[in-house]
Order: sequence, then structure tokens, then C-alpha cells
Amino acid sequence: MFGQLVEIPIYMWGLSVSLPVAFGATAITHPLMWFGIFGPYWHAGYVTKAVTGELFAWLGEAAYFAFFFGKRRAWLWSLIANAASLGTSLLSRHFFGVP
Repeated sequence: MFGQLVEIPIYMWGLSVSLPVAFGATAITHPLMWFGIFGPYWHAGYVTKAVTGELFAWLGEAAYFAFFFGKRRAWLWSLIANAASLGTSLLSRHFFGVP
């Protein structure tokens, strides 16, 4: 959910998509990220998991916008959105201990 709060407004503004379309991208990738990458089976540090997860989300969300909605700059805006999400989550973890 933390990533969605950061990414959805970026997608809405950068790609000129509606709230449901922007939410759809994160709704697809975030459950896979949290139950797969952050699940109990991969024993890696938080930063490793977060970077891996955001790279996965970048590619998945970019593909969603490019292929389903024909957005030409989907790869760039997905990179920006997921970098912002990663940065804010790392800052939140550093200063507040969450997520």
C-alpha cells in the first residue's frame, strides 16, 4: 500500500491515466511482490528484497501500460514511479522502522 500511495499519482500525472488504470498496475504487481519476494521463502535482507521487488514492479507495470494502454513512455514513467517508491520506503524504514 505504501508504494501505491507514491506510484499512483505519478502514473496519473505522467501517463495521463485514470485512477483505476493507475491502481490496476500496482494492484497486479504488489501482491506478487509482497507474497513472493517478501514472503517467507527467500532469506535476504530488506534492501535486497526491496530493490529486487521494485525492479520486478518496474518491468511489470511498464508492460501493463505499454501493451494494454499503448503508453509510449511507460518504461520511463514506471522507472520514475518505482524509484520514488523505493526511495520513500527506504527513507521510511531508516527513520521510522517501517515497512
